[in-house]
Amino acid sequence: MKIDRLIGIIAVLQNNKRVTAPYLAEKFEVSRRTINRDIDEICMAGIPIVTTQGKDGGISIMDGYKLDTSVFTAEELQAIFIGVKSLDSISHKSHTKLLAEKMSADKNAVFSLSSNIAIDLSSHYKDSLVPKIEMIKKAISEKKLISFRYYYNKGEDIKTIEPYLIIFKWSAWYVFGYCTKRCDFRLFKMNRLWDLTVVDMEFLRREISDVSLDLDRCLPDNFMITAIFDETEKYRLVENYGPDSFSYTNEGRLLFSRGFTNISEAIAWFLSFGDNVEVIEPYEIRSEIKKIAENILNKYK
Repeated sequence: MKIDRLIGIIAVLQNNKRVTAPYLAEKFEVSRRTINRDIDEICMAGIPIVTTQGKDGGISIMDGYKLDTSVFTAEELQAIFIGVKSLDSISHKSHTKLLAEKMSADKNAVFSLSSNIAIDLSSHYKDSLVPKIEMIKKAISEKKLISFRYYYNKGEDIKTIEPYLIIFKWSAWYVFGYCTKRCDFRLFKMNRLWDLTVVDMEFLRREISDVSLDLDRCLPDNFMITAIFDETEKYRLVENYGPDSFSYTNEGRLLFSRGFTNISEAIAWFLSFGDNVEVIEPYEIRSEIKKIAENILNKYK
């Protein structure tokens, strides 16, 4: 969308001393003529753009200019800074104070507004997660392939993909890209992704259909499982699926029924409750859990 491109150009100019029109045209995949029209519109919006000629010439925002924040309400500024603070949790540097300075915002007021909410998007693997995100961000920007070792329930494999998006969903970080082996778009979990390298090979961006971007389609919950939990496990069911995820039996136990994406992970989840849960159906899952329980018992004889 045009408005997205205009905002993107402003962001690039805010973060770089000077850039060229060909650079912007390549980055946003439009013609130089389109970039020139965009620059004119940004100037008309009141942002002072300076164009210099010569060897070191280019396009820049006038020195000392700061974005006028009077168009934002206090609540809107709060939302902006909460979002930026959350991204600081997965970055090596803090962007919050720098943003406040660039926006000419009353830093004390903004920080007091947003200080009552703290969002940490990192994980137990923060030391490895942050470099991964930085590498993938760079690869996406430069349209470079990435390669990595990926671990999943069937073993491990070397994957090479065209990266398109970094996604935080289902309480975890993922990279969304086109898998060269499967010839299709796939979602890869960051914590299962290791030995990451950026391949010195550019790719042409593909059109991503709405169906491909439907992330819930990537992990459909097709396997319905019904189980009965002891009342002592109510807090875990609420934590994972909410207070409406179960009903009470006549004996005061918790009747739970839900779809799962991966059978192996579902079985592992139910086993984590020990003898405080009994899977009722389907029979195949119940039998598999019984078999695993018998194997565990044999190891402790």
